[in-house]
Amino acid sequence: MAGISDAPFRDLCARFGAGLTPSEMITSDTALWTTRKTRLRLRAHKSQRPEIVQIAGYDPDMMASAAAEAASLGAAVVDINLGCPAKKVCRRAAGSALLKEPQLVARIFARVVAAAGVPVTAKIRTGWCAESRNGLDIARIAEDNGVAAVTVHGRTRACKFSGQAEYETIRRIKRAVAIPVIANGDIDSAEKARAVLDYTGADGVMIGRAARGRPWIFAELRKHFRCSTTTDENLSLTSVRDIILEHLDSLYRFYGESTGVRVSRKHLAWYAEHQAGGRRFRQRVMAVETATEQLRLAREFFADEAHEACAERERSRGERRADKNKHETIIKKESQEKEIQVAVDGRQEPVLRHAH
Repeated sequence: MAGISDAPFRDLCARFGAGLTPSEMITSDTALWTTRKTRLRLRAHKSQRPEIVQIAGYDPDMMASAAAEAASLGAAVVDINLGCPAKKVCRRAAGSALLKEPQLVARIFARVVAAAGVPVTAKIRTGWCAESRNGLDIARIAEDNGVAAVTVHGRTRACKFSGQAEYETIRRIKRAVAIPVIANGDIDSAEKARAVLDYTGADGVMIGRAARGRPWIFAELRKHFRCSTTTDENLSLTSVRDIILEHLDSLYRFYGESTGVRVSRKHLAWYAEHQAGGRRFRQRVMAVETATEQLRLAREFFADEAHEACAERERSRGERRADKNKHETIIKKESQEKEIQVAVDGRQEPVLRHAH
């Protein structure tokens, strides 16, 4: 979720009920932490604790230094990324490329846990490829070296995000280790979350891509698990509009107008995916350069959607009235032309009884 789960987005998800909201992936090279990009990624958000800093790298000493520095800046948890499938990360033997080096992983875990002074967690995949699905071995290494919890994405690095996530490996990991295991991959509804938890026995679920354009999914999950009932996933247009406008405002404040407008485009595109007229809106909003124009288009879009929804309800009511009138006419006609059976030459033949 690099480039997506920035502080404003994490704050929004936390307010909807996300219990843990890790930062975007940050390089373990602390010499680069002075850049504006990394400073923004390290910035804490206001609504949720603990603050979790996610680090990526391949050198045990650098990773240990990064963990200690993150803790000194206020991180309550340090999360080690062994799941990112991006080529630019894997080329540096970081992210999911580490899954090919279990001995190196063990050294990294040991050094980071010793240096951090706060709980350390890890995000992994089921393995590098189908022929090397060693997620269970990596999870055991994590437990043996003091890692507090492990999140498992149900795909190999070779899969990236294609196909369907598999949960059998997560199930086997949960049965093999005593530390908490969090299931991840293709969880896009409360019902799917419950099914994954029931099957794997995992201690929790992590939601990533399904929260894009729908950060209220966390509220849906909380309500579902509290009430054990299916929830209505469709918020009112007014509620969605207010969420989006608030999100846009927080992005402008966090990044400044110019960068905030550019970052907002992708979020607006994801929000629009869930609305009927989203395609036309995306085409228009991508060309906008100012916050004022972006906000105006967003307001107009939802005003138009609300008007169309109202018109559709009126059409539906009209159709229902027409159907009802048609049905009543048929019933009335049938009552006037009720068939009766009379005996004619020993046979039963229908004769229409007409109203006098």
